[in-house]
Amino acid sequence: MDPIFSIGIQSLWDELRHMPAGGVWWINTDRNDDAISLINHTIEAQEARAKVAVVTMGDDPNTIVQREGEGGPDSVRLFSMPDTEKGLYFLPRDIQCSIDPDHYLIILKCANNAWSNIPVEKLRLWLEKMNKWARFYHCTLLVISPGTNNDKQFSLLMGEYRYLFGLASLRYQADIHQYDIAYWCNEKGVSARQQLMLKHDNNAWHVLQQEERVVQPRSDEKRILSNVAVLEGAPPLSEHWALFDSNEALFNEARSTQAATIIFALTQNNQIDAIARQIHTLRRQRGSGLKIVVRENHTSLRATDERLLLGCGANMVIPWNAPLSRCLTLIESIQGQQFSRHVPEDISTLLSMTQPMKLRGFQKWDTFCDAVSNMMNNTLLPADNKGILVALRPVPGIRIEQALTLCRPNRVGDIMTIGDNRLVLFLSFCRVNDLDTALNHIFPLPTGDIFSNRMLWFEDNQIAAEIVQMRAIKPEQWSKPLPMEKDAKPILNATHDGHAWRRIPQPLRLLDDTVESQSS
Repeated sequence: MDPIFSIGIQSLWDELRHMPAGGVWWINTDRNDDAISLINHTIEAQEARAKVAVVTMGDDPNTIVQREGEGGPDSVRLFSMPDTEKGLYFLPRDIQCSIDPDHYLIILKCANNAWSNIPVEKLRLWLEKMNKWARFYHCTLLVISPGTNNDKQFSLLMGEYRYLFGLASLRYQADIHQYDIAYWCNEKGVSARQQLMLKHDNNAWHVLQQEERVVQPRSDEKRILSNVAVLEGAPPLSEHWALFDSNEALFNEARSTQAATIIFALTQNNQIDAIARQIHTLRRQRGSGLKIVVRENHTSLRATDERLLLGCGANMVIPWNAPLSRCLTLIESIQGQQFSRHVPEDISTLLSMTQPMKLRGFQKWDTFCDAVSNMMNNTLLPADNKGILVALRPVPGIRIEQALTLCRPNRVGDIMTIGDNRLVLFLSFCRVNDLDTALNHIFPLPTGDIFSNRMLWFEDNQIAAEIVQMRAIKPEQWSKPLPMEKDAKPILNATHDGHAWRRIPQPLRLLDDTVESQSS
């Protein structure tokens, strides 16, 4: 009969503790000390006849394994491995050189952030290989991985239930620890989305008493967790509302919810990346029952940013010009909803969707065509909403090279090129109705004064067809920008006030004092 091993947490029920032979289990920890302590208490939780081996990555196992209690197996086999990616791939072969893994509990203690630079596909292949190996040799592999930023890895592993029998994380919170179990499968059944509070005292891990009575947390569908800035100074609207001073405090509280409403406040553009990662973590780890809302307090969102937040798992993004009464109505309208859109495992996929092109400004004709073609061929981007291709022909008397000097795009992803007596612009993720506004930001003068003809393409098929025509232009017809002069003064003494370019008047004196006195 295959043995059943246990996690070293006291008072934990069997559904969340047992690890039968023939599977792989994974636990993330925030701190290295917690990982070491959990390993030692897991060893002590085994029977005296149990066969246990500990493999430490980049550390001396004699400094990791410290037998303090009276329980545990009679002997523990200790191994060390280099802190390298190849060491992980050769782990099964190296173990079999020393022991027969049959009916063994093998604990792999990873180095800090050991998986941060390993590609996702290689991690999946490694899990598949270790799963087959554990089933073939009827052994249990427990991976304990400490790291400072395990949320991304945890979200990726959520979908690897084919190869992982259990996935959990141990997060340190001041004087207690939060044990977050994504799923745990053993002979007692399958448990998922469990959150328990653990206490680490007297050299032991145990579940807090109030947590022992509740296997599944109660429904929190009526709770509304909000940033205090969302209500614009108003007090909590009912006993169900809870206000937080920052998005970080709100995020930490939301990690223990199941169906509550979470409202983030967005006050400036540099918060978008952090909020997007928090939303992605909540949606991937807490499920589809959460209602996640982003309230824009000041104008700071572009269309690409809004698409990023929605793609990460937000139910709704409320614009800055919506009054508070309208905001509360919109929040009420999403109550009872279940999030149904697909959220990719890796947030970098979403970032590549909204920021696929890192170019800006002038590009050579062929480079321009390649960049726009790659945008059109990117299947992750929304159809017919990737941007606008604009061809501008200057008025008689202005060379195309001179017109180029007036073209000053500020956004990453806005590129231009010149050739065939045309200035061709590609404005990424720009809508047709916003084209005139975008051109007013790019050119310091009205485009009607600079260009006599304008053509635009905004559908994918139209842009792709025009790129094919542009590729047919011979290199002899490509143009180059004017050479830059050192200490060159700006062409126009103008500033942009947020709506249009305005010239700054400068006083000019036609006659000096001597000439004026002589003439009189």
